[in-house]
Amino acid sequence: MQIEFKAIKRVEQGTGASRRLRRAGQIPGIIYGSGEAQAISLDHNELYHLLRKEAFHASVLSIELDGAKQPVVLRDAQWHPFRQQVLHLDFQRIDASQKMHLKVPLHFVNGDLSPAVKLGGCMISHTVTETDIECLPGNLPEFLEVDLKGLEAGQSIHLSQISLPVGVEVVHHGEGDPVVATALIVKGGAAEEEEGTAAA
Repeated sequence: MQIEFKAIKRVEQGTGASRRLRRAGQIPGIIYGSGEAQAISLDHNELYHLLRKEAFHASVLSIELDGAKQPVVLRDAQWHPFRQQVLHLDFQRIDASQKMHLKVPLHFVNGDLSPAVKLGGCMISHTVTETDIECLPGNLPEFLEVDLKGLEAGQSIHLSQISLPVGVEVVHHGEGDPVVATALIVKGGAAEEEEGTAAA
């Protein structure tokens, strides 16, 4: 289900205008990409609740502006340092025929079924919780699943081992193959006891 919300074109710009908008329960924002940048304002309460949903950060969204809907993705959200207040939102227009880059969350499943936990008494450490992907907007997944079912004590799962949906590629910056999850042997755990027995 696509997330839809409304925005209003914003004429007045600058710090003073933004402050007035926020006092009136609105959020200043901008839509850019493939065309002219458009300053907008949005309802704070509506967007505050949408921002709490994981899918809002990794989905193609639909903004209704002047009666016309535009497909966009969220690029940046600025928050007040200590208040529960959104200060500014950046959205980017997308083209269905153009590949896009976006961060998507990783969902770790079957951790309780892994031999590392069931037999080894290990703890599973999630070293990465999101990753950059490239795909067409129509192929954008809300998340990538990391299956921990086969993870043994002392082993790790790397980025290259994640099953990707059709048309989705991982974009990795830097060298090597990053670890996304590791089975850490806990002091006094079954795996450590076995090691101690073997060494004796």
